[in-house]
Amino acid sequence: MPQDTPAVEMHGIVKQFPGVVANDHADLVVNAGEIHALLGENGAGKSTLMNVLAGLYLPDSGQIRVHGRVAKIRSPGEATRWGIGMVHQHFMLVEPQTVAENVILGLDRPRFRLDMPRIADGIRQLSTRYGMTVDPTAYVWQLSVGEQQRVEIIKMLYRGADILILDEPTAVLTPQEAEDLGNTLRQMVREGKAVIFITHKLDEVMSFADRVTVLRRGKTVANLVTAETTKVDLAREMVGREVVFHVDRSEYERPDTNGKSAHRMLAVEKLNALSDKGLPALRDVSFAVHQHEILGVAGVAGNGQRELAEVITGLRPASNGRVLLRDQDVTNRSPRRVIDLGMSHIPEDRMSTGLIANMTVCDNLILKDYRRPLLSRLGFILQRAVARFSDRLIDEYEIATPSRETVIKALSGGNLQKALLAREIACGGDLIIAVHPTRGLDVGATEWVQRKLLEQRQKGAAVLLISEDLDELLAVSDRVAVMYEGRIMGIVPYRQAHVEEIGLMMAGTAIEKTDPKDPHGIFEQTDLSGCQGESTS
Repeated sequence: MPQDTPAVEMHGIVKQFPGVVANDHADLVVNAGEIHALLGENGAGKSTLMNVLAGLYLPDSGQIRVHGRVAKIRSPGEATRWGIGMVHQHFMLVEPQTVAENVILGLDRPRFRLDMPRIADGIRQLSTRYGMTVDPTAYVWQLSVGEQQRVEIIKMLYRGADILILDEPTAVLTPQEAEDLGNTLRQMVREGKAVIFITHKLDEVMSFADRVTVLRRGKTVANLVTAETTKVDLAREMVGREVVFHVDRSEYERPDTNGKSAHRMLAVEKLNALSDKGLPALRDVSFAVHQHEILGVAGVAGNGQRELAEVITGLRPASNGRVLLRDQDVTNRSPRRVIDLGMSHIPEDRMSTGLIANMTVCDNLILKDYRRPLLSRLGFILQRAVARFSDRLIDEYEIATPSRETVIKALSGGNLQKALLAREIACGGDLIIAVHPTRGLDVGATEWVQRKLLEQRQKGAAVLLISEDLDELLAVSDRVAVMYEGRIMGIVPYRQAHVEEIGLMMAGTAIEKTDPKDPHGIFEQTDLSGCQGESTS
């Protein structure tokens, strides 16, 4: 139960950046022994407020108390000494180092001799205890985004934080794993810890949180007991309007594949590829995506989804098999070649792969179009045309930025994703490879992204949507394919998709068309008619 003295008190916190007031006299009170959800739209100031508490930002004004004592937190090291640990949405890991080295980085003990086997054993015990298994000897650059997030969580647990801030911790987890994490958090608060849980998944707030604080435009607008509110009310408090939780869409009619392969935009045939560790990541993957179709790919992080997207988009070589774009073999072709053929790519890591953090919003928006005659002439960029082009996209895609010349890393996560979608859709691609396009986005921004994908589908685009959010996949996909250890375990139309059966496939149980649990044959077999020729080695 909560103690009399709050674990954290933040009063009147103000934090400004050039052109932006991120926190406007924001307040937050978190008790020991409770899970406290912090909600708000992207750009509402949630991460900024937590970065102040974690010592990454100094507030312009306001006061912080930790366990009743006034705390001047000037650095993450001081935050650690106050027992505060934060798992950030954009990870704070050193990629060339191992998991174990990242976990102990910055600790003042041991001072002289590192017993790495002992440290690795401690990490394994923590990861097993909390159900977030990672290899302590693996290099961070070899890990998927989901695995990297697990490292961040383990790092804070290893340091013994009793005030734990989790910024979107379940964004890369399956529903079952998210539930397990919720149980873990409950265990932590029973021990007297305080957990601040930043999330955009309202179902999780209702399931896990004891209390909720809502921020809007940098101000605290509500402080609610979870049991006394509803998901609809929380969404309204977040965005200031009614939110549609289920987007409308037209029905998908699968084209007659009897000789009409022109409808097929993408096909992969017996595709194989290696991971960064040199181990098999894709094993004979085959499927097709047609015009006016969204094919969703489900699976737990680290089961080949990242490698699949990278092979298709030319970022990773295939060791065997083929990738066909409009029946043209583009296996192991360069990214520039597949872009020229009309492929758009929304990568899972928007900051390191999708966008260039230190470039302006304008420069990021023209990265794929600056060669066009509309924007350049004789090798020179036409600045006025570029300004008009970027301003149009900023307006059309509702990108909240002080100006087109703002460095893009200063934008919130939702606006980063809007900028990325604006560029990829504007470049004219009629095949979109979208990897976790709504990861870390609030309910309003998620609705916006899903509508944009459905709009492109309606216009005739084919979309390959890779996500670990089953609710999202079932909301927008026409068919759902499930991956496990680099294999396709089954493909099912969304209307006949059952979460339990998808969960079984995600855990490694293949569902065949003749499976007794599926007497009506709802699990479609991948049609690869028209894929002619030899597989490449």
